[in-house]
Order: sequence, then C-alpha cells, then structure tokens
Amino acid sequence: MHSLDLRTRRRNPKMNALFLYLKKRPKLKQWVFITIVFLAASSFLWVATSLLQNSHYTSNLGLSAQSSLSDSTPYHNFKLFSADFKDMIQSFKIYVYPTNSSDFAQIFDPHPNPFDPKLGNYFSEHMFKLSLLQSSLITSNPEEAHLYFLPFSVNLLRNDPRVHSEEAISDFVAHYTDGISQEFPFWNASMGLDHFYACCHSVCREAMSKHNVLRNNAIQLTCSSSYFQRFYIAHKDVSMPQVWPRPPQLTLNPPKSRDKLVFFAGRVQNSNVRQQLVDLWGNDTRMDIYSENPGYPYEEGFKRSKYCLHVKGYEVNTARVSDAIHYGCVPVIMSNYYELPFANVLNWTTFSVIINHNEPASLKKTLLSITKKSYLKMYRNLLAVRRHFIWHKTPKGYDSFHMTAYQLWLKRWSQRPSF
Repeated sequence: MHSLDLRTRRRNPKMNALFLYLKKRPKLKQWVFITIVFLAASSFLWVATSLLQNSHYTSNLGLSAQSSLSDSTPYHNFKLFSADFKDMIQSFKIYVYPTNSSDFAQIFDPHPNPFDPKLGNYFSEHMFKLSLLQSSLITSNPEEAHLYFLPFSVNLLRNDPRVHSEEAISDFVAHYTDGISQEFPFWNASMGLDHFYACCHSVCREAMSKHNVLRNNAIQLTCSSSYFQRFYIAHKDVSMPQVWPRPPQLTLNPPKSRDKLVFFAGRVQNSNVRQQLVDLWGNDTRMDIYSENPGYPYEEGFKRSKYCLHVKGYEVNTARVSDAIHYGCVPVIMSNYYELPFANVLNWTTFSVIINHNEPASLKKTLLSITKKSYLKMYRNLLAVRRHFIWHKTPKGYDSFHMTAYQLWLKRWSQRPSF
C-alpha cells in the first residue's frame, strides 16, 4: 500500500525549491512568516472596521440588526426590502428648490408647529417636508439629485387670505411652476417627470388643475388615495399614510382587555356604506358603531376594541387606519380601490381585514369567523408595523418619512419622458 506519510509526499517542484531556499536562510524565512501574519491581521482588521462602521452608520438611523425583524411575517420579503432600503439611505439624493419669494416665504418653509392638533389631515404633509429637510437625503447640488421637490404647501395657501380660494391657489401653483421651469434647467430636462410635491387633501388635486404638465408628469405624494380619485395616477403617484398628531402610546391595551368587537364613529351624510353599517349594526351590543361622536373619548373606542373600521366616506381621506394601528386595533378596510400605504412592502392581509364595501351585512360574520389564534397573529404583526406609521422631526429607522422616501426611491428611474 502507498504510504500516507505527509513528510514523504512529493511537493510541487517550484514549492520544493522555495522551501529548500528558505531552509538555508532562517532569517529570511522568519521575515516571510512575519510578513504573512501581518498581512492576514491587516486584512482582518480592515474587514472588522468596515463592518463596525456600517453597523454604526445604520444604528444611528435605528437600522441595527436588533431593530430589524428576523420574522418577515408582516412583509412580502423583509430581507430584500431592508437591503434595498439601506441602499436608498446611502445613495438617494433629493434637491429642494430654494424660496425666492419673500412675500410668500411661509408657503414654502416648514410649518412652525407641525404637531398642532388643528392640522388634522395635513399633518403628514407638513411632517414630510420637515423630516426631509432634517434628513441625510437632502443635497445642495442639484446635479447629483435623483428627484426634485417643489416645496409649496396647499394647506398654508388655503390659510393665506391672498390666495384662499381654490382658483387662486391653482393660479399660484401654475405661476410658481412656470417660474421654476424658467429659472432652472432641471424641469425642462425631464418635463417635470423627476419632480414631486406633497399634499394631503382633495384641494391639492384641484391646485394642479391649471398646469397640465405638472398634473400629468410630476409625482403627486398624497395621503389616503384610491385608484378612482380624480387626478391620481397609480403608476406615477405615491401614497403615504394619513396620520393625525396623536399622543405617543408606549403601552397598548392587550387583546384580553379589548371587550368590544368593532369600533367606528363618523359622519354618515356623505357615505351610503356608513349609513348601512349604522342601520345594520348600530344597536348591536358587541359593536360600537356611531353616526356621531360616541359618549366617551374618541381614542377610547380604539383602545377597547379588537377591530376598528375604515369606511369610505365621500373619499378615503381619513386617518382611521393610522389611528387603529397607533392604538393597537386591527384595521378593517371597507373602502374598495384604496391604495394602502406601503403595500409593495407590507402584506396588509397579515395585520388587517379587508371587506368589500358593498357587503356591510357580512361584517359581523366575517369577524366572528376569525379564530383567536389568527387574531393574535394579526395583533402581533400590527405591533411590528406600527413604527412605519410614526413621524419624527428628525427621521429615524423605518418611520413614516423613510418608508415614504423609499416609495419615491423606487420611482427614481421609472420617471422618463416618452417623446
């Protein structure tokens, strides 16, 4: 049999000559050994330092491994999303057009008190602008920008007596956009396709009505949109969550303390679906469904109920979905064609119930058919996605700003002229 003694195994002739050469020169052999050890240690330190720097970079944004979910249940694919998200944080650049009009400077500046409860439906609009200006995505060099932000506020225009009416607002926006196209080359380079503006009320859509290129080409960043809404183009525009300025809820009411099956309170005058719900279930003792304010604080309805309804009114312009998530109440969506926020990232079927708004009679049967195990799973998933529906003055982690910015990031190359 052949010997397995490694000492007698034949080496490559070149390697054999090298070993003989080093054997005759012990000092050189020692120097080569030290050099190899040094290079290996340097490589290890370089890799370790890179990993630590990346960890420090992402942890400052709340993106450390500890804050990332290993269980991707509420997501379509969390690993793919998080990798693309980090690429966005490091690469995405947005240029904000400067304010040149001293007379209307407040229309373009961030709201001085964005947490004012009176802002209501406009809260997300103002928080997006404030967060953007505080974020790392801003660039002062328009040449390196992926997208360009038109920072006017329709909400502030509505409250300015000089341009209060819808017609005057649309004139102002058209004039402003024409000025941008004449002063800067970037609008004309793409015909506005890589530009965007933010708004969170139906008046905003009318505000674009007198500038066809702005309305048809620029990205509309809006709240609570639906596919049938006037001037909303699903493949072009971006939906962000409609959030109201609510007090933080660090501790949520647990499922066992939620003794009501359903909660809803809202006007029925502009919604046949809401009226049908009140007629069908208004007297059901397991449900709290009101056509006006309940006899207790509004937020208590979310805290004491397992499920909370989001029901189409005249439009879908409401913060009830975000309120439900904020207070730990599983949302029930009864608004067909509603473009759910971040639907390309979040799997809404894992933390909400979706019912055809033409079938209000099936509401109770549908909810009672959900097992306790399934409900608890939805509740846990709801807790996991709450961070996506929170705004911060200085954005961090996977909050509402960064999730909305991610939707814009996905549009950055799709906005191309078609001549």
